[in-house]
Amino acid sequence: MKKGKWLHGIATAALLTSVALAGCSSSEGGSAGNASGGESGGKKELGSIAFYSPETPDMTKEMGQAFEKQNPGSSVNVQYAGTNVLVNRMIAEKDNPMADLWYGGGGFLPFESAKDKGIITSYTPESIKDWPEVRDGIKVRDKDWKWIGAEVFVLGFVYNTDLVKPEDLPKTWDDLLDPKWKGKIQMPNPAASGTATLLVLSQLMAKGEDQGWDYFKKLVDQMSAMPDSGSAPTKAVAKGEALIGIGFDFMAYENKAKGEKVDFIVPEKTPIIVNPVSLVENGPNPDGGKAFIDYLLSKEGQQTLADWYHIPISKEVQSKTPLTLEKVIPHAQEMDVDWVVKNYDRVRNEWRQKFQ
Repeated sequence: MKKGKWLHGIATAALLTSVALAGCSSSEGGSAGNASGGESGGKKELGSIAFYSPETPDMTKEMGQAFEKQNPGSSVNVQYAGTNVLVNRMIAEKDNPMADLWYGGGGFLPFESAKDKGIITSYTPESIKDWPEVRDGIKVRDKDWKWIGAEVFVLGFVYNTDLVKPEDLPKTWDDLLDPKWKGKIQMPNPAASGTATLLVLSQLMAKGEDQGWDYFKKLVDQMSAMPDSGSAPTKAVAKGEALIGIGFDFMAYENKAKGEKVDFIVPEKTPIIVNPVSLVENGPNPDGGKAFIDYLLSKEGQQTLADWYHIPISKEVQSKTPLTLEKVIPHAQEMDVDWVVKNYDRVRNEWRQKFQ
């Protein structure tokens, strides 16, 4: 495999210090969130905002309601579906876009792939205009501001604490091939889920294509189910329908906070990347889309992410997750972004041909 520029998908304390957010939902000049309603100084009514996201529906609904409270006259319409489903929808709607912004996709890889499809466009929030593209080997935004990292995700193993003994826990991705897990694992469907697409791309990069596809032949045979939703395997683990689920860290901790018997394992080497937000190109309400992006990156928006067990990118907000950046740094797998952009659609289509 030809190697392009390798980028760590992991945020460090130094990064967070250098890109600390301004901590306010409005910004000067180019920020739509600070639009004036006239000489009276009131906020401009932003109207209806269409918000596409594969992230936790209850969380995005909460974000929408908080935004509406801060912006009287606005109405946030959250459209939930798997990442690849949403991307395909935006491509189909390209001549008549229906969304104003897109948040989340199992990390930044789907956003990188989407850049040349004409469905997302540049926006530079005033509060973070000094962010570098890369700091300490970490890609935190697109070079043209077509996407902006809002948080950090860790891909790993969710397990049922009542049904799996600590000494039996898998430590690597190869450990999932142990015969003892046959029929006891769930992973999302890479044809629909950005979470699973990230897993497939990362293993093909780590192992090479021949060994990587051979790995997935064996892994698929271990599965009891491959639902379209990225969060579904975690829910199955919580119900005892699976012992191990492949998902992101926050999925486990959300359920654990609800009293479910689940916990999370960070594999020895695994993708740890930022999860972005983008403005949709030619969306029906660009001012509303920009204002919502401002809100998501504000202290209030970042606190909502933290309250849902995400690792926020703002230094001003501390996550409730037991994971710290210092703890996960040694586990970060390097990601060849150039290769991902070139091969994202091909790999997803090849998955369909091989496994559906």
